[in-house]
Amino acid sequence: MLKIESVSEMRSYAAQLRAAGQTIALVPTQGALHAGQEGLIRAAAQRADSVVVSIFVNPLQFPPNEIVARYPRSLEADFALCERCGAHVAFVPAAEEIYPKGFSTYVVEEHVAKPLDGVSRPTHFRGVTTLMAKLINIIHPTFAFFGQKTAQRAAVVRKMCDDLGFPVEVIVEPTVREPDGLAAGVHNRSLTVAQRIDAVALHAAVEKARTMVAGGVRSPDRIVAEATHILGERRRIRVIYISIVDPVTLEAQREVVPGHSMLAIAVWIDEVRLLDNVLL
Repeated sequence: MLKIESVSEMRSYAAQLRAAGQTIALVPTQGALHAGQEGLIRAAAQRADSVVVSIFVNPLQFPPNEIVARYPRSLEADFALCERCGAHVAFVPAAEEIYPKGFSTYVVEEHVAKPLDGVSRPTHFRGVTTLMAKLINIIHPTFAFFGQKTAQRAAVVRKMCDDLGFPVEVIVEPTVREPDGLAAGVHNRSLTVAQRIDAVALHAAVEKARTMVAGGVRSPDRIVAEATHILGERRRIRVIYISIVDPVTLEAQREVVPGHSMLAIAVWIDEVRLLDNVLL
């Protein structure tokens, strides 16, 4: 597996792959890789000839109250995981490679990025789309892989690609869950035993929603109320949002449409922010 740090080298190597007729899958990450991203890399390796995993803690994705330097890092372990899962390239640029001095151009999606995470983190998706536009222009991937847990990120990137004519297929893989049902994520490892017990309530909430819809419930209010009740029983949990939305547009729905509705949840557990969602 190659480890590439410079934009120019990554651009050149990707051009060689395309000239040889190879398809390229991009798995964008911020490092500190976990089981969810392991699943994405393995899925990408089955779909494309070459897999590029970008490892870059993107400062534009962090709001002012979140400190970039505190984001966990485990580069050597990340390299080992990438290689074990079938990645061909780990692209690990420094911040000045992606955002050189004087950088002042941003890509903003103004519809899909507005609800859910966009309410409490209004600049977050500007960072996502700006970085993804740069990665796409550097690598020219055929596919870009995301997890269902970060469904809004995938939806925003898909809308950007559609609007700007980037010929990239955005693929969303199912959420990988740990044995207790908690969606795999970088912050899981920082949870205390007590926090972990409370965190599992997210899985209970999404499973209850799925059961209700399977039983014929179509009222978003009823489902959201039940999920809110489940989470409210855990004293450490502070709900950021619970909403039933269209999985493509992220618009709130007045009625659940099986197969075309998504329950999305974000919470704080003390100072740890966690996401989960389920297609209903």
